[in-house]
Amino acid sequence: MEQETHKKILFKYYSDYLDEVVSETMWAEIIDLEKGLFKLDNIPFFGPLIATDDLFYAEFDETEEKFMHRKTIQNSGNSIVQIAILEKGFDKEIIREKLKAINCLSEALNETFFAAEIGKDVDYSLVRSLLNEYESQEIIEFAEPCLSEKHRTDLLKN
Repeated sequence: MEQETHKKILFKYYSDYLDEVVSETMWAEIIDLEKGLFKLDNIPFFGPLIATDDLFYAEFDETEEKFMHRKTIQNSGNSIVQIAILEKGFDKEIIREKLKAINCLSEALNETFFAAEIGKDVDYSLVRSLLNEYESQEIIEFAEPCLSEKHRTDLLKN
């Protein structure tokens, strides 16, 4: 029988962007099922303070009938940035490609909203200046719901 390596985990949290409590289901790698330890294998759209590769604790919730995130245990050093397209008709793929060129993967929710993963090895000041450039032209607005210590330090250096 094939070993299950991933589980869908339910995350519930308040979203400032939507101004309501949201549920988001994300894939996570099973680290230790008995202990409820998982590693996030998804880019959160609205996410709580969690980023890709973070270790977290989840437990089975009888009401929801699935595993539910309880707390983040160890940060990976990765960060998550949310980007909303403000300019009508602007192709978000332009920004997604520029982010990809500096090793930042992203996942689109729809035509006007996407989330990007900034890996711990990426210099965040490059990402920030790219996003600031588009924000100053009122093409986008962005939020930094989960900025790692390392990426905060990148900003202080410049």
